[in-house]
This record gives sequence, structure tokens and C-alpha cells, in this order.
Amino acid sequence: MAEFFLQFSPVMQALIATLFTWGVTAAGASLVFFTSGVNQKLMDSMLGFAAGVMIAASFWSLLAPGLEMSEQLGQIPWLTAVIGFMGGGIFMKMTDKLLVRLHPALDVKKGDGEKNSWQRSTLLVLAITLHNIPEGLAVGVAFGAVAADLPSATIGGAIALAIGIGIQNFPEGTAVSMPLRREGMSKRKSFFIGQASGIVEPIAAIIGVVFVLNIQNILPYALCFAAGAMIFVVIEELIPESQRKYETTDLVTMSTMVGFSVMMALDVALG
Repeated sequence: MAEFFLQFSPVMQALIATLFTWGVTAAGASLVFFTSGVNQKLMDSMLGFAAGVMIAASFWSLLAPGLEMSEQLGQIPWLTAVIGFMGGGIFMKMTDKLLVRLHPALDVKKGDGEKNSWQRSTLLVLAITLHNIPEGLAVGVAFGAVAADLPSATIGGAIALAIGIGIQNFPEGTAVSMPLRREGMSKRKSFFIGQASGIVEPIAAIIGVVFVLNIQNILPYALCFAAGAMIFVVIEELIPESQRKYETTDLVTMSTMVGFSVMMALDVALG
């Protein structure tokens, strides 16, 4: 697989990788054509699995290479990691606040904290689309790091990151299309919006790879920034959404650990 990617330019590598992740999102969204609903335990487990994948990817594919690169570039590794990681989390928090200002009905902390199903569905669509941006950015940055010829970055690690993100995009596509279908939207429109939530990934990936190739000194910060953004999404959206039902918490926890293990194995084996 690595040989296949190496025949292309870094921008094309990132584009191919994120077209794959987008395609997996569409595959998840396509379940709306074949079933009227997905078992809640299965959905929660898939979201938990996705959370585990993202946590592992944040460290092995982003933070660890970022620390190594910062040292090679003469930076202070721990300071670079903290600035980049916290920057990613703060950016996502500010974006969340902006969304609430634009759409006050999405503020889940207002009133008694309970929102109707349509508001919850809309919030989930926006949240998943939003967090696909740092995922695409992360893939672009990873391929950009390989092109920058930094020793700690490998084509295998970049591919593993794309595979991991693709794995966790499947339940996300389902998580978008199914609630919309339950609210009465047609199957075709529910699928269209579900797959469209992943279209931001190729765009963000191209931006990421072009950015880091032109300003290599910020590459460690960019890797850590992407990690911080992904961890924010895991804590803010995926874990709470997957553990809303008390009776599924143990199953979801184990699914999260399985997801972490799968991504860890992929990254170590391919990287």
C-alpha cells in the first residue's frame, strides 16, 4: 500500500486518503437505505469504538511525531506539545460557542438541559461535520510531514491514521443519516446529508498538506493542534453521546478500548 501512495505527490496522497475516509462516511450513511433503524447498543458501541480510534490516533500519529519533530527542529518539545494541543482544544471550544451563537436553539445547557429530538439531531450533524475538519487536517499534516522528510514521520504512519479515521467515520455517517430519517426526512436526503458531513475532510487535508510544506517550523505545532482538536471532540461529543444510556456503559467502554487497540496496532505495525 505504501508503494501505491509514494507514486503520487503529497497533495494527491492526502486527497486519496481523505477520499477514502469520505467514502467510508458515505458507506455508514447508506445504511439508511437498508434499515429503518440501528440497534441503540450497536450505535453506542460504534461511537465508543470511534472514540478509542481517535484517542490512539491522537497520540501515535500526531502527538508522538510532533514531539520528535519539535526536538529535531530545536524547539522545546513539551512546550510545543502543550501550545499546539491546548490550541486545538481552545479552537474547537470557540467554534462550538460560535455555532451556539448562530443557532441558539442548539445550546444544550439552556433551560432544563433537555432538547427535542430534532434539535439533538441537528446538533449531532453540526458536531460531526465540525470535527471532521481537524480529522482531515490531521491526515494532510501527516502526509505533509512525510514529504518534509522528517525522520519521525513515515508513510505507513500517515496511512494508518487515514485508515483509523476511516474506521471511525462509518458509525459517524450512520449517526447523521439515521436520526434525520427518524425525523421524517426522505432516505435519499438523509443519506446525502450524512455523506456530506465527511466532504470537509478532503478540503481540510489539502489545506493541511500545503500549509506544512510551506512553513515547516510550525509542523510540530500543527500535529499537536490536530491532536488537541480530536481529543476535544472525543470528550465533548463522542463519549457523552455513546454513554447516554446507563445500561450500555460497560459495553461502550470495552468498545472504546477495542478501538484504541485496533488503531494502536495499525499505527505501530504500519509506522
